[in-house]
Amino acid sequence: MAEGDSPTIARRRVRIAIREAREAIPLTQAQVAEEMEWSLSKVIRIESGDVSISIADLRGVLGLLGIRDKDRVNALLADARIARTRSRVKAAWWREPNFREHLTEDLRRYIEYEVEASEIRYFSIFYVPGPLQTREYSNALTGMFSEDGEMSDSKIDVLVEARQHRLDAMLQRVGSVKVFCLLDESVFWREIGGRAVLIAQLRQLLDLSARGLTFVRMLPYNLSMPIANNGSFDLIMLGSDRSDSELLYRENGMKDEMVEVRVETARHRKRFDQLWQRADDENDTIEFIKARITALEAELPGRQG
Repeated sequence: MAEGDSPTIARRRVRIAIREAREAIPLTQAQVAEEMEWSLSKVIRIESGDVSISIADLRGVLGLLGIRDKDRVNALLADARIARTRSRVKAAWWREPNFREHLTEDLRRYIEYEVEASEIRYFSIFYVPGPLQTREYSNALTGMFSEDGEMSDSKIDVLVEARQHRLDAMLQRVGSVKVFCLLDESVFWREIGGRAVLIAQLRQLLDLSARGLTFVRMLPYNLSMPIANNGSFDLIMLGSDRSDSELLYRENGMKDEMVEVRVETARHRKRFDQLWQRADDENDTIEFIKARITALEAELPGRQG
C-alpha cells in the first residue's frame, strides 16, 4: 500500500491480486464461488471492481488462493480497508444516469482511473485524443457517426460533454498529472470539421503544452520504421511507479475495452516508448504545429491574395 492512495487505487490493487492469484493456480471464478460459498456474481463483481470486498471475505479468499505471506496479507487488508472508505473524488459525473446510459462500462471505469492517474499516454494515428479535443472538433468528429445512423444525437452530446469534463479534470490537476501525446503526422493534416475547427484545435494543443499539462510529439511521414498495426491506444499509470502495472484502454469504432493484463499493457508501453524516442521531439513538434496553423490560416476564405 502506498501512502495517500485513493479508494479507487486500493480497490484495484486488491481485485488484481485476487484475479492473478486465482488464474495462477488456476481456478475458475465458478470454482472460487463454490469453495467460498459465494454466488458467482459476487466473485465477478469483486474482480471487476464493481464492489469492495469485506475484510473477513478477503482473509478467506486469500487463504484459498494460497496468499499467506504475512506482509503481503497485511498490505492487502490495509488496501481493502481504504477501498471501503468514501472516494476523494467528489463529483463522479460519469456515474450520473445520462452518462451511464451512453458511456460503456469500460469507458466509465477508464475515466474513474483517469482522474487518479499520475501519467497518461495517448497514441493516436487518426485524430486528437478525446480529452484534448475542443468542443467543435469533438462535435465534428463524433457527428460523423450520426450520418449513417450509427449514433443518436443524444449519445453524441453525452460523448462530447464527457470529453469536456475529462479535460476540465486534467486542467485542475496540472502539476500532478503528466500527459504524453504521441500523434501521427496525419492528425495535424486531417481537417476534421474544416480548417477553422482544425486551427482552433491545434491552438488548444499549443495552449495545453504551454500550461505544462501535455508533452506532444509527432511521428513524421518519413519515419523509417513501422508505426503500429493495432491502432490507437491509451495507457494510464497510477501512483509513482509501474509496480502495479499500467492500464490499457483501446477502441476501434466497433467496441472498446479496458485491459489490465500485465503482459499486454507492458507490450504496449514498450511500443509507445520505442516510438516516442523515434518521434520528433516536443520543440520540433510545437514548431510544426505553429507552421501548420499559419498555413491553414492563409487558406481561410478572405485570406487569399
